[in-house]
Amino acid sequence: MTRRQFSISTLLALSLFAIAVFAEQKAPETAAVTVATVGQTAPDFTLSDAAGKSHSLSLYKGKYVVLEWINFDCPFVRKHYNSGNMPRLQKEMMEKGVVWLGICSSASGKQGYFEGKELTERLKSEGFSANAYLIDGDGNVGRMYGAKTTPHMYVINPEGSLVYAGAIDDKPSTKLDDVKGATNYIVAALQAAMAGKEISTKSTVSYGCSVKY
Repeated sequence: MTRRQFSISTLLALSLFAIAVFAEQKAPETAAVTVATVGQTAPDFTLSDAAGKSHSLSLYKGKYVVLEWINFDCPFVRKHYNSGNMPRLQKEMMEKGVVWLGICSSASGKQGYFEGKELTERLKSEGFSANAYLIDGDGNVGRMYGAKTTPHMYVINPEGSLVYAGAIDDKPSTKLDDVKGATNYIVAALQAAMAGKEISTKSTVSYGCSVKY
């Protein structure tokens, strides 16, 4: 083998080695991606609330958990807060032992993002009555759950499985009057699950404003 042939062979071998090492380094990152799927274990997460306290989903295992993706300035969210529908549901379900977590995945500077005193005052004025309002400013948890709209709702059973994902009800509008007479998928899912019955509607297409990642 000539010196030139040896150099080319060596260069080719080093290039293939570099490609293999790069592939190995990238593989774990791809494998680590988890997306919430109905019928499977809901991905765990840890987020801080308005007061800076951390909340992990795993801490609520053994209880039903509702996740509500929220943006107070979205007209579809406004429909459910101006009508009193969402605060009422939060209170009613919490009285039944359900943990209700609001999650805001709006990025800092975008619609719906609040923190500090401004957030505390907004929660009070909106009548927010859930267990916690969690801040997901980097959007990691929202993407993990595939949250596309506000509201986007999820129900997790005491075993930690995701049993419902989608819209809050079957009236995709901003009209307050449409709250009355609407089929509320969250209520239906929780009532069926608590009674030991099969949930008839396990997933729907959510409606609302796009999450402001």
